[in-house]
Order: sequence, then structure tokens, then C-alpha cells
Amino acid sequence: MGPLLTLEVATRLDAARRSGESRIVCSLDLELSTTTVTLTENAWVYQEQAFPYLQNAKDRSIYYWDGGQFAVVARYDTSLIKLVPSAWGAPTFEIDGIKMLPTSQLSPYEDARRKVELIQPRDKIILDTCGGLGYFAAWCVRGQARRILSFEKNPDVIWLRQLNPWSPQEDGVLSLTHADVLTQIAALPSASVDAILHDPPRFGIAGELYAQTFYAQLARVLRRKGRLFHYTGTPNKLTSGRDVPGEVMKRLQRAGFQAQRQGDGVLATKK
Repeated sequence: MGPLLTLEVATRLDAARRSGESRIVCSLDLELSTTTVTLTENAWVYQEQAFPYLQNAKDRSIYYWDGGQFAVVARYDTSLIKLVPSAWGAPTFEIDGIKMLPTSQLSPYEDARRKVELIQPRDKIILDTCGGLGYFAAWCVRGQARRILSFEKNPDVIWLRQLNPWSPQEDGVLSLTHADVLTQIAALPSASVDAILHDPPRFGIAGELYAQTFYAQLARVLRRKGRLFHYTGTPNKLTSGRDVPGEVMKRLQRAGFQAQRQGDGVLATKK
């Protein structure tokens, strides 16, 4: 993976050059590690390759080396999908300007850890319905899950994962499938998973992933006493008074779960 730059790192590199420094220690992988970079007047050198100083870098953008220049980690096909830096190192991402992972009070990576702990991943087969950047899956791997079945339907999100050093790689434990879990779940055998992590986009974007029929499928593939964590957030609470977590709880209960509010989501157990 090539170097990744943010406004902060690009500014530090240029400032060090202007002050006459010949070397600087910085992070080129979004704070996962640090490395020593050699500075010259016209370029900086990393892993024996020279890179130009990034001019006019913008806040809330991450830049990758595309082979000829630094480009923003973003794509615009049917919607704008963009990797966005956070104060915590691990980035979030946005779809049409809507932030998909929380970053205001803690790292999105740490937030994923807390939620994964709720389903106790050790030795379990886990269904990760909407893979996103893979932070749930990363903590399932670290929590010694037996297997993680992860689905992500958006090819641009999978592309973000390939550039994001915080995203996990597929291995013998993690399987990432480029497909829509809404259709793929029907092919999973009944009672074939021990736990489920369900982190769908907001209801207004993907209401079908909040539907009673989909919750029935989640109940079908989950073993008895298996746990489900369903991220909901609190969309529309201030503007319309709508209680999405409450609606989710009722539907999960109708599907055969015991459900309760847990933080910014719902924790349920199959009866």
C-alpha cells in the first residue's frame, strides 16, 4: 500500500522542507505507524520512491498515490463515496455527505470494538451483514471468531477498504462477499450462524434492511440463544419524533427475538 496523506501530514512535510530539515518522522498510514521520510527541495522520499509535495490539500480528505499524482480517496458513480479522516486515526466514510460511522466522541474503530464485544465473538460463526470499512470484522478476527461471513454490495466501499490500512484483509477466518445480503441471506442454511452484526445504512437510504421480512431471515439463520447487535442510531428523533430503535425492537420481537436498547442500537437474543 502506498502512502496516504491528510492535510495535517502534507502541511508538516512542507513546513519541514521550508525550515531546511532533511528528515521528518510522520505517519503515512493514518496513524497506524510512523516512519522516517527523507526531504529534498522538490520531493520527499518514502521506501526509495520520490513523491511530490502535496499542494492545496483540503481538510476532510485523504489522498492516495495513483501512480502519477496524489488523488482524493473518493469515487462518484451513482453517489459520492469518500474516505474521511478523523481525529482518532481510523477514518470514517461518507455517502453523499452523510457520515456512516461515528467520530465525534470516540474512534470509529473503538466504537466497533465495544459493539462487537456485545456478541462475544470467540469461537463463533458470525454474519456481518453490511461490511462497510470492516471494523466489525476486524474486531471479530481479533476476538478469535471461528469464521466471519461479511457482505458488502457497494463496489466503491470495497475500493475504500482496499486503500484503508485500518480495514482487515480477507484470510481463512474472514470472507468478504461483494453482494447484497438482502438477497444472499436466503442461501444461508437455517441456524448456521452463532451471532449477527447488522449495521445498515440509515432507514431512509436502505429501509428494506429494517423490514419484517428481513428480520425473519436473520432469525432463521441464527442459532437459538444467538445474539444480534443492530445499529440504528437515532435518525429523525429531533425532526419528526420518530423512534427508529423502538420500531426495530418491535419488529425483532415479532421475528422471535428478545430485544432491548443498547447504546445507539438494539441488542437482541433469539428465543
